[in-house]
Amino acid sequence: MDQNVQPVQRREEHQSSSTNSPYISIAAQNGGQVSAVVLTQSTFHGDVNITQNFSSTGSQISVSQISAEYKEFIVDRYKMVEEYNSFLDEYVLLDKRYVDLLMIQKHREVKEREQELCSKGQRLQKVLNSRNRDEYRRTSILQLFSPDDHGCVQKAVLLQANSGNGKSFTAQKIMLDWASGSLYTDKFDFVFHLKCRELNVTEDTSLEELLSGSITPEQITEVLRSSGRLLFLIDGFDELKLQKTTCKLLTDPHKTAPPKDILIALLQGKMLPKSFLLVTTRSTATPVLSKLLKPPYRFIEILGFSEKGVEEYFQRFFKDEGVALSRKAYECVKANQNLFTACFMPVICWIICIYIKERFQEGADLMSGLETTTSIYVHFVSTLLENHCQDLSHPVHDLLKSLGQLAERGMLEQKVLFDETVEADVSVPPLPMFLCKIPFRKRVHARPKFMVGFVHLSFQEFFTALYYVLLDEDESLRNIRKLLDVTNLGNGDDASAHGRNLNLQHFPVIQFLCGLCNEEVSAACIMETETYSLSVSPSIQTLMKKWILQVIAESGQIREGKVGKGIVFILHCLYELHEEDFVRKAMEAWEEIHLGITTLSTTDCWVLFYCLQCCEQIRSLNLACCFGITADMLKMLQPALRRCEKLCLRMEELTDADANDLVLSLGEGNNLRYFRQRKGALSEQIVQSVLITLSKQKTVGVVGFLVKNISTETAVLLVNITQNTEVTDLNIKVNEASDDSVCSYLSVSNSAGEFRVRISTYSAQIKPSLSKVHFTCPHTEISSIDWRGFLQTFHRINSSAGIYEGCEEDLASLLGVLVSVSGLKEVELGFFSLTERWASWVLSIIQACPTIHKLKASIGKEHSNDECVCSSLCMSKSDGDFTLTVYGISRPQTDPSISKISLTCPHSGTSRTDWSGFLQTLRKINSSAEAYEGCEEDLASLLGVLVSVSGLKEVELGFFSLTERWASWVLSIIQACPTIHKLRVDTDMWNGLILEEGVRLLEKSQKRPDCTLTVSGMRCQKPTDQCTVDPEKRFCHPLMMDLSCNQDVKFQF
Repeated sequence: MDQNVQPVQRREEHQSSSTNSPYISIAAQNGGQVSAVVLTQSTFHGDVNITQNFSSTGSQISVSQISAEYKEFIVDRYKMVEEYNSFLDEYVLLDKRYVDLLMIQKHREVKEREQELCSKGQRLQKVLNSRNRDEYRRTSILQLFSPDDHGCVQKAVLLQANSGNGKSFTAQKIMLDWASGSLYTDKFDFVFHLKCRELNVTEDTSLEELLSGSITPEQITEVLRSSGRLLFLIDGFDELKLQKTTCKLLTDPHKTAPPKDILIALLQGKMLPKSFLLVTTRSTATPVLSKLLKPPYRFIEILGFSEKGVEEYFQRFFKDEGVALSRKAYECVKANQNLFTACFMPVICWIICIYIKERFQEGADLMSGLETTTSIYVHFVSTLLENHCQDLSHPVHDLLKSLGQLAERGMLEQKVLFDETVEADVSVPPLPMFLCKIPFRKRVHARPKFMVGFVHLSFQEFFTALYYVLLDEDESLRNIRKLLDVTNLGNGDDASAHGRNLNLQHFPVIQFLCGLCNEEVSAACIMETETYSLSVSPSIQTLMKKWILQVIAESGQIREGKVGKGIVFILHCLYELHEEDFVRKAMEAWEEIHLGITTLSTTDCWVLFYCLQCCEQIRSLNLACCFGITADMLKMLQPALRRCEKLCLRMEELTDADANDLVLSLGEGNNLRYFRQRKGALSEQIVQSVLITLSKQKTVGVVGFLVKNISTETAVLLVNITQNTEVTDLNIKVNEASDDSVCSYLSVSNSAGEFRVRISTYSAQIKPSLSKVHFTCPHTEISSIDWRGFLQTFHRINSSAGIYEGCEEDLASLLGVLVSVSGLKEVELGFFSLTERWASWVLSIIQACPTIHKLKASIGKEHSNDECVCSSLCMSKSDGDFTLTVYGISRPQTDPSISKISLTCPHSGTSRTDWSGFLQTLRKINSSAEAYEGCEEDLASLLGVLVSVSGLKEVELGFFSLTERWASWVLSIIQACPTIHKLRVDTDMWNGLILEEGVRLLEKSQKRPDCTLTVSGMRCQKPTDQCTVDPEKRFCHPLMMDLSCNQDVKFQF
């Protein structure tokens, strides 16, 4: 014994003790050691305790040293992960695969769960992005044991996820990060990983023995005795095979018992109650776990990858192969709505990446073998059954039929979640890889119950279709016929909301049925271990093909494009069949492929491209009402589009980078019947290239482009296209105001021998004086017009808001262009302000261009000001008669007294009329709503103009209200103009009235029998206390037309 070791002390216990056994203690102090203890000629009853107070230089291992060795072991064990398809010696670093998952702490309502289960593609992205907000309390593995809102740290965490959503990966990541010193270092000295699958053994053991795989039992004993900072990570509780027996009360980690009993003792907090717990489980086992786990505990659910997580996973997975492959693989998957939807489940994302990597290594197309949605799901199911359901006790055929029976029930009842009793009714075996359980409460204070459903609606749809082909042939045909009859797509008369819902509900199931009819898919092996292959009866294949042809042949609605979703659905059915000869036969039934009003996904475009590629000739393709077509989709469709004799297309965005694909898509000698883009803009060089391509088309329909700038050269090129190509409406529009453009909008058309051009401009800085010029002339006159000079003059006039040097010359030049157009028929002009000067110029056009039979000059509603003489001036000629109509200006809080005056007379009758004086007087009268000094003189002057019109035939007048004063003026017109045979008076339809004072005057006054006077408007029907018009309240509610006492009437005198 070392000299510093105290001698053995023998001490008799007090007589009052329960035992007379001696107490012996041996201790080494001051750095000494107890090398050996030899006790001879002694018999001991009771405890013997040998302790050592040692320094750091002692040979005994401390708890911290044990922890260091344990962490080293854990890092070595957990840093690698095995791939699905790897050989025995092939592993990959966990950090090269792990991506943070979307974890939330909020219990979601059933409707929210249904939304997640039913959403696909971009819609699912939006749903999951919404779960990434504060209201859903997103968390991470770093925060699992952080204080809650009350500052409390829960000692137990229940981490739930559907199968394949990353529970085990997360557990492995936690172990690795803790051992590496980057996670929970300030919280736990030891983290022990207990895999429930490995605990399904019958041999009794102790907790110490269970934990002793990495360190010795003695070290485990010391750790459990000395350290209170322990975390038990219980992984895969759903894999624990619990028996319905009463567990023994276990508190001692040294005692032996069944492993499952030890685990339950930990969960219930009976064994090592000061330790922390993290339990991972599938949702199918949450009901059982929630009853065992000692409350309170924190509930966290893993939803899978976020959109960003999917992209990051591809980057990590293909890091060794380079960014190009990573990007290409991700874009290929994202282009397929069904694949991308599945990728939000980490295990599916893993499977897809492995598959793509195999194709890359083989030098094959990345997506070969996963062309159809059905082939994708067959591959998923096969892989998941082999890698996640190894302990199946039932034949695969029976398992799939049971799942299919549950799926069919959900589809027929239009449910994605069922009561647990339904699961029992159809005898569904425990297949948590495809199913999930969701808690819900019928009442606020009721105990939560659970609903069962498939991990996603798409799996429910797939298993429904699979169920139908797994049945006996007769029963299978009977069920499929019933499904097709219910879908009733070919019956155009079924317009009920219920019928439409059924159609949409069953579309995916029918598509999967078509996919299972594909010979390559039906030959796929569901589980290689059982050499079980899927075989679809030829009778089912024949039935599906016959139904598709019947739908195409008999459904007029689909052929006419009234049911956009129906068209896309049929194309998907053809794609899932993937038999080129049959697809070609089916596509020949469509003279015009009109997809109707629908939003196309990338998957839809790929399906459309496949079907079009099978066609020898594409007569007509109409995508004019299809939303969502991007530049990438255009590039995908381009080889097929150029073969379309007639094409209608709408794009979300078109830029310079995409224009070449559009040019290639149009080809030569075809007919572009329609094109529109929602946003984007083309540069001058690119738009000219596109216009040159359009000049090589047979016909151009309604086609418009957004551009950055319109130069004189571009405008002239656009106009010249109409010389040799029939154009319905070809236009270009500046996307944003540009002072460099000769105009903001230019449109040309030629049909039935007529040419029409529309030019307009707008500016954020300067209000254009002449905002638009539209005119129509014979097609033969196109080449004779000086377009360059005309456009440049138009641009100069609008480059200044007022009078500028040379303005009169430019106006004369513009008039000269119009005069030079032989056979000029119609002219429409727009002004910022229709002043006396501009009105005179418009009247000069009427005088200088005798071939014009219709002219209109107007201002925008928002452009009225005090300088305007009128809001609109219109002229028309018909059968030798000339009609001039002038509309008054509505100023703020003031309606014009004379809102309209229209005169019809022989064209020769206007030669002596002072139209400028006429417009000035009308403006003066309308400048005030009340009578003013000199008002009677102005009315007499206006009457004088009417009298000067030789052969005046008809007059139309618009008043705000028909007062006695205005009725008197109307009578004076009839008396002063003997040639008038028709006079019409209208009052304001919103707030004007035909007042009784005016009616009485017209009734009692003598009128010419050869002149018909018609008065129409609102009239109060109350016998007393009738409505009146208050000039100060003309714009107040309620409006006169809204009052029940006022009715629309018409008088004839």
